[in-house]
Amino acid sequence: MVEFAAVTKRLKDHGIQPSAQRVAVAAWVLQTSDHPSADQVFAAVRPSQAMLSRATVYNTLHLLVEKGLLRQLTIAGGRVVFDPKLEPHHHFVDDDSGEVSDLPLETFRLTPEMPVTGIDIREVEVVVRGRRQR
Repeated sequence: MVEFAAVTKRLKDHGIQPSAQRVAVAAWVLQTSDHPSADQVFAAVRPSQAMLSRATVYNTLHLLVEKGLLRQLTIAGGRVVFDPKLEPHHHFVDDDSGEVSDLPLETFRLTPEMPVTGIDIREVEVVVRGRRQR
C-alpha cells in the first residue's frame, strides 16, 4: 500500500509542489519495479484520478526526472521509459516482448583500456538486448 503522505513529503523535499495528480503519478511510478512508458503510467493511474490528463502525466514524469527522483531511459527504437531505481545498474531489453528489466551492476566489469581525451565520463550504462530463454 502506498503511503500518500510519505510521497507528498518526498515531493516537497525535492522542491515539487504536490497536487493530487502529481502525488498519484509519483506514488505509482516511484514504487514500481517495471520500466513504464508515460502511456503505461497514464493507464495505471487514470482509474483513480478521473481528471488526470496525458499532459499532466508527461509533465510530472519529466519533473520527477529533473528533480532526481526518476531516471528516463531511451530504449530500442527511441521508446522512452522511466526507471525509479536510481542506483547504478544495467538493463536487459527482451527482443520478443520489449520488456525492460534490471541487471545488477556486477553483471559486467568495465575497465577503461585507454584514456579518452576531451571527455568527462559521468556514467556508464549497459543495455543488453536479446531473448529470454523460456
